Amino acid sequence: MSAAKSLLIELGTEELPPKALDELSTAFARGICDGLAKRGIEAALDKAKAYCSPRRLAVHIPHVSPMQPEQAVERRGPAVNAALDAQGQPSKALMGFAQSCGVAVEQLEKLETDKGAWFVFRAVKPGQSLASLLPEIVEDALKSLPIPRPMRWSDHDYAFVRPAHWLVMLHGAEIIDGTVLGLAAGRKSRGHRFMHPHPVHVSDADGWLDAMRGAKVLADPAERRQRVREEVARVAKETGGTPRLDDALLDEIANLTEWPVAIACGFERSFLAVPQEALVTTMETNQKFVPVFDADGKLTEHFIGLANIESKQPAEIRKGYERVIRPRFADAKFFWDEDLKTPLASYQEQLKSVTYQQALGSLWDKSVRVAELARVIAARVGVDAGAATRAASLSKCDLLTRMVGEFPELQGVMGRYYAGHDGEPAEVAAALDSYYQPRFARDGIAADKVGQVLAVAERLDTLAGIFAVGMKPSGNKDPFALRRAALGLARTLIEGGLEIDLRAAFAEALELLPEAALAAGAKPGKDGKPAAIEAGDRRRALVGELVDFVLDRLRGYYAEQGCPTEAYEAVLAVQPDTLPDFGRRLRAVVEFGRLPEAASLAAANKRVANILRKQAEEGGEPVSAHAVDPAHFESDAEHALADALVAAGRETFVPLRHGDYTTVLKRLAQLQEPVDAFFERVLVNAEDPVVRRNRLALLEQIKAAFGAVADIALLRD
Repeated sequence: MSAAKSLLIELGTEELPPKALDELSTAFARGICDGLAKRGIEAALDKAKAYCSPRRLAVHIPHVSPMQPEQAVERRGPAVNAALDAQGQPSKALMGFAQSCGVAVEQLEKLETDKGAWFVFRAVKPGQSLASLLPEIVEDALKSLPIPRPMRWSDHDYAFVRPAHWLVMLHGAEIIDGTVLGLAAGRKSRGHRFMHPHPVHVSDADGWLDAMRGAKVLADPAERRQRVREEVARVAKETGGTPRLDDALLDEIANLTEWPVAIACGFERSFLAVPQEALVTTMETNQKFVPVFDADGKLTEHFIGLANIESKQPAEIRKGYERVIRPRFADAKFFWDEDLKTPLASYQEQLKSVTYQQALGSLWDKSVRVAELARVIAARVGVDAGAATRAASLSKCDLLTRMVGEFPELQGVMGRYYAGHDGEPAEVAAALDSYYQPRFARDGIAADKVGQVLAVAERLDTLAGIFAVGMKPSGNKDPFALRRAALGLARTLIEGGLEIDLRAAFAEALELLPEAALAAGAKPGKDGKPAAIEAGDRRRALVGELVDFVLDRLRGYYAEQGCPTEAYEAVLAVQPDTLPDFGRRLRAVVEFGRLPEAASLAAANKRVANILRKQAEEGGEPVSAHAVDPAHFESDAEHALADALVAAGRETFVPLRHGDYTTVLKRLAQLQEPVDAFFERVLVNAEDPVVRRNRLALLEQIKAAFGAVADIALLRD
C-alpha cells in the first residue's frame, strides 16, 4: 500500500458571487472532510485548508490515506425462534437471507441480545481506494453547498452556482480519475484570466498554491486580504489622507479580485458639497471603492480603486474609475439640490398615502402613534417633550425624498441634514439620524437623549403593532426584523439609563393601535372565524408576550458580557419593572455569586422556597399573614435569626430604595451563619401549629429579604 499523501481538489468556475464566496469555500471544505471521515479514510482533517478566489473553490488536506481500512460487515437476519421450524430446519426466510448474503445457512452466526437471539451475517471486506471514492465525495460536498438558486448551462442535467470549467484532483503527484459536473479530473488548472490566460500545470498537491501564485492568482483568501490592505496603504500615501477600509468592504474586494492592485483616483471638489455619507455610500456599496478622509474625518476628493490586474497603463484604469464614479456623484448632487427645495415637514401630508401595514395604517398613522409615545416617555425621563414630539413627527419624512429613494441606507442620515437645513432645532435634527441606532450588532445607541426617547418610542410601536397583527417572528423568519428591534429597545433603555416601566410602556403602545390591528391578529376559532376576544384581554396577553420577547433578547446580550445564565434567571424571576433596574440587579447578583457565603445561602434559599411551596400546596393559611412573634421562639437559633433579619432589614432599607443592590446583597451575605444555625438546630415543622407558623414566618422573611433583589435560590445548580 502506498503512503499517505496530500490531497488537492480544485473546481474552476465562472466568477462566483463575492458575498457568498467565503461561505461556499468553508462549506465545500467541510463537505470534503465529512465525506472522508464518513468513509473512514484516514487524513489530517484538522489541518485541512479551504482556498478560494473569484474563479475557484479548492481544498488541500495533508496526509490522506490512499485506501479505506478493511470494512466490517454485519447484517442481522430473522430471529432464531422464527427462522427454524419445529424440527430445527431453516425456514424460507432464513434461506433467503443466507442466499442474499452469498453464503450457506451454516455459515451464519447467532447474535444473543436482551430481546432474544438472531441470525447474523458477519464478514470483512477490503477497503475501497481513495481514487474510487473521491468523485462521489466531491459530488456530495457540492450538493450540500448553500446555493439558493443553482444555475444550469449548456444542455447539462446538473446545476451549480456558476458554470464549471475545470477540475483538478491530485493525491500527491497522481491524478485521481473521475468526473464531476461533467468535468474530467486532471492536473491542468488556470491562472489569472488576463495576466496568465494559459493552462497551469500542477505537478503535485503541495505545489498547487505556489503554481497559482506564479500564475498571478492569490488563492489563499487571507493572503489576498492582506495584499488589499497593503495596496490601499501604499497608494494612500499619494493622496495624503487616511483610507477607510472596513471588514465588509475588504472581504468583498478580496472576493472580487485574484491579484488586487490599488489605483489612486480623484473627483471634482464641487461634489463635496453633497453630504459625505451619500458619496461614501455610492463609493463603497455601488463601486467597491475605498474613500479617503482628512485628519478631521472629512471626506476628501480622493478615493482608491482596486483593479484585478497589474496594468501597463494604470492611468487608463484611473480614468475609467473616475469616469464611472462621476455620473453617480452627479446624481447624488442632483437629488441633494432638488430635495433642499422642499422643506422636510412638507412631506408629512404625503405620508398618509404610504401604507405601513394594512391593519396598522399609513406611515402618517405610525408617526402619530410614535409622537404620542415619545411625548409620554420624554416627560417621564426629563427630556424636552416638545423636541421629542417634533422629531417623531418628522422621523419618516426623509423616506419620501429623492436621495433616500435612491439610497435607502441613508434614511435618518438625510433626515438630519434636511432638518438642519430647514432650521429645525439641533436636538431634533440629530435625533432623526440617531434614533436608528443601533443599526448593527456592535453599533452604539443614540448618544443624545431626544434620539434615545425616539428610538424607544419607535421600537415600542413597531413591536406592539406587528405582534398585534399576528406577524411575530417564528423560526428563522423575521421579516420585520423584530428581534433586532427588541434588542435595540433593550439596549437603549439599559445603556441610556431610561427608567421606564417596560410593561406599562407596551400597554400604552397597544392602546394607541387601531382596533382593526388587534382583530387582525386574533386566532381563529373552530369555525375558522376570528375568535371573539375582548380588546382589553388581547392587549393584556400581548403585553406579556412582548415583555417576554424583549427579555429573551437580553439572554444573549448579557451572556456576551460574561454573565452566568443562573444569575440572569435569578433576576428574571423577580420581573423588575425597568431594564436599567434589571441590569443593576444582575450586576449585584453576579458579584454576590463570587462571595464565599453565596453557595450556602443559595442552598438555604432553595430549601426555604421548597418548604414554603409545600406549605402552600397543602392549603394552609398563607404564611405571609403571620408576623414573627418572639414569644413563640423555643431556641436561641430562632432569636438569633430573627434579630439578624431585623438588623439586615434596617441596614438595607436605604440602599434598596436607591437601587444599590450590591450593597444590599453584601449585607445579606452576613446572614449565612444565623441561617445555617437555624436549619441545623431547629425543626421547622414543629408539632405545635403556632410554633410551626412562627418558624414558617421566619422563612418568609428570609425569602422576602433576598427576593427584594433576585431569586437567589436559582444560583444553586
